Amino acid sequence: MGALLRGLVGLILSSVLVTSALAATAPVGGYTVVKAYPHDTAAFTEGLFYRDGFIFESTGLKGRSFIRKWNLETGVSEQERIVDSRYFGEGVVDWKNRLYALTWTDEIGIIYDIDSFERIGEFSYPGEGWALTRDDKRIMMSDGTSFIRFLDPETLKETGRIEVTDHGVPVRNLNELEWVKGELLANVWQTTRIARIDIKTGNVVGWIELAGLLKDAGVTGTQDDVLNGIAYDAVGDRLFVTGKLWPKLYEIKLAPAN
Repeated sequence: MGALLRGLVGLILSSVLVTSALAATAPVGGYTVVKAYPHDTAAFTEGLFYRDGFIFESTGLKGRSFIRKWNLETGVSEQERIVDSRYFGEGVVDWKNRLYALTWTDEIGIIYDIDSFERIGEFSYPGEGWALTRDDKRIMMSDGTSFIRFLDPETLKETGRIEVTDHGVPVRNLNELEWVKGELLANVWQTTRIARIDIKTGNVVGWIELAGLLKDAGVTGTQDDVLNGIAYDAVGDRLFVTGKLWPKLYEIKLAPAN
């Protein structure tokens, strides 16, 4: 979502969003930091995932959106594609030898070759595009509401959707997504919490509170530098989180929920 518009919308909705997340009745768990890695402070992070030892990241803002493959240890970019300046880039996900990338309000998704980053096609969807993730059978998409859409990974057509709720209360502004051990993790925009979602029911089964990362990262989390970005290394069982314009990406270990 655009920096200026997000700020204006945030002034109106932030208290509602924060109240909703903080008043959640699902159990809340914390974390410990395992390691911190460098992260580009110019990256307005929208999408994040881990594959074959590299971080793949998509960013937003018109004229500044890009998709990048970078070395986790050094932060050095190995491959990069600048997104057409007409578009505000959003989430990204891999499927076989392809990358699927959303745009915010243009209702257009772009398909890239995962090795060359060459544009090889596009797809369409109604409404806004925020984030993508996948399991081995389907793609999951957020659109800024309390709903998660399911997409066929080959046709990219919607096959269904489910509303995310915490004890019946809709959890709106679901943002960056990651599939981790059979659960869907979702950043909630303008909060410091990640929702752990049972994708079969849409129920939030727990929350991950990450407010402590803001001070270490040297950010306030009140402007554009909000928490956003989740990636998972399934082979190494490593969970990574970061935020927009943050100087660090963190590997964390989750603490039991209360």
